[in-house]
Amino acid sequence: MSRKLFTPIAVLTLLVSLSLVSTAWSVDYQHSLDIEKMNFSWSVNGDKLDVKLSAPTTGWVAVGFNPSKKMKDADIIIGYVKKGKVTIKDEFGSAPTQHKSDEKIGGTSNVTVVGGSEENGVTTIEFSIPLNSGDTKDSVIDPAADTVIIVGYGTERDSFKVKHVFRDTLTVNLASGQKK
Repeated sequence: MSRKLFTPIAVLTLLVSLSLVSTAWSVDYQHSLDIEKMNFSWSVNGDKLDVKLSAPTTGWVAVGFNPSKKMKDADIIIGYVKKGKVTIKDEFGSAPTQHKSDEKIGGTSNVTVVGGSEENGVTTIEFSIPLNSGDTKDSVIDPAADTVIIVGYGTERDSFKVKHVFRDTLTVNLASGQKK
């Protein structure tokens, strides 16, 4: 008798679990911009920014927020996919042409990996970051204000030491999706 009651409950639990897993991996983004061959998609989700970043490379892709000069002072998120495993790092623009791991210079990693893929020569990473982490190595992102964004991607190698083959800077209002 208890087995008959357990089976429908077990099936319902499994279906709900699969639905939640599916939802976690299929984020719908409110805004999207094509920046030459790259795509930057995002949603402001409460006190977090959900991001999907794609580029025509089998190497790394990156986005930075609010640099003061080139990469300096930017909150940089960089990642790649190797053999199906997503690696994403939270970095800080330590100089106009340099960045270092937040954790190595007194900050904390505040990025949550959502997913990623490498298919047909295109690398895609998805992550979430707090709009205000309280970390001195992260910029405060005000969705209602204009945000300076830097994007780039590296060559066909899964190494954070490889220099970019593409980079660009743009200003976006993250709440409205308007590019300035």
